Amino acid sequence: MAEPGPLDRLTPAQLARLRPARERDTDRPMLAVPSERRAFGAGWLFERKLDGVRVLASRRADRVHLVSRTGQAVGNAYPELVDALDAQDCGDFTVDGEVVALSRGRTDFVRLQQRMQITDPAVARASRIRVVYYLFDLLSLNGVDTTGLPLHTRKALLRDVLALRPPLRFTAHRTGDAGALLAEACARGWEGLMAKRADAPYVHRRSRDWLKLKCTTGQEFVIGGFTDPSGSRTGFGALLLGHYEDGRLRYAGKVGTGFSTAVLAGLRRRLDGLGQRRSPFHDEVREKGAHWVRPELVAQIAFAEWTPAGRLRHPRYLGLRDDKAAADVVRERPAHA
Repeated sequence: MAEPGPLDRLTPAQLARLRPARERDTDRPMLAVPSERRAFGAGWLFERKLDGVRVLASRRADRVHLVSRTGQAVGNAYPELVDALDAQDCGDFTVDGEVVALSRGRTDFVRLQQRMQITDPAVARASRIRVVYYLFDLLSLNGVDTTGLPLHTRKALLRDVLALRPPLRFTAHRTGDAGALLAEACARGWEGLMAKRADAPYVHRRSRDWLKLKCTTGQEFVIGGFTDPSGSRTGFGALLLGHYEDGRLRYAGKVGTGFSTAVLAGLRRRLDGLGQRRSPFHDEVREKGAHWVRPELVAQIAFAEWTPAGRLRHPRYLGLRDDKAAADVVRERPAHA
């Protein structure tokens, strides 16, 4: 008599939540809401917030597909992850996770940025920048859609059915006092925590069942222009940034730090290819000698805080986000409840 599989060990109530998996299983991933909440009940678990790029991965009929949160194929950039997922002993599956580059135990988006630009698998394999795929959710298994199961059950299945050895890692979680856990995370130099409702299903949209608790302030912004360099600087002086509000691109300020000489030169070439005569911003931008570009590029920016006028204070450029659409970039406003 064959031993029961992992799904056979579910309770009748859990089995009732299962349904056949669709052929298309790379819908938009579940997204979190920024939050300043610090008091949580016993029904929440907390994971490390990783500073990387979101990737959904699936294996169907011995073929592995990796896609970004916007649906772009990214398997060629991370061939070692494709190999590790293809080598799994279990059947077909779909997983959700974050690809990161580590530097002294911390996630380093600047290092990952260099790897993200590679599209040749051979070049990616030869790169000195190693990546790790932190898996935190299981969306389907052996032709069955598991998104209706509680999160804690999905995570238990994930850890049970996949061999999570480097470059794959399981995203561990903790329970307890969110404030104390966040303080510990910040002291260790982490970006923050993800608070997730343990009994929640997986939904392909943004949900308050997942909350982002950040140690530092930062988000994505759309590049709408740039200024000329001055002195010995090359490329450009600063990027002009914005975010969408009611379909309009609102100006959020400029960033002039965080660029290497190589990044200044390479980004200037991309900006020159997007040039246009009129400002894409809804607001008036008073920057002498500004050059306008089509608002297509998305930059990850760290900053101290927002000013009352809606501008960034002490912004610093971290890199481009090719995995996020410009039209989806809005000002993140923390939820208090």
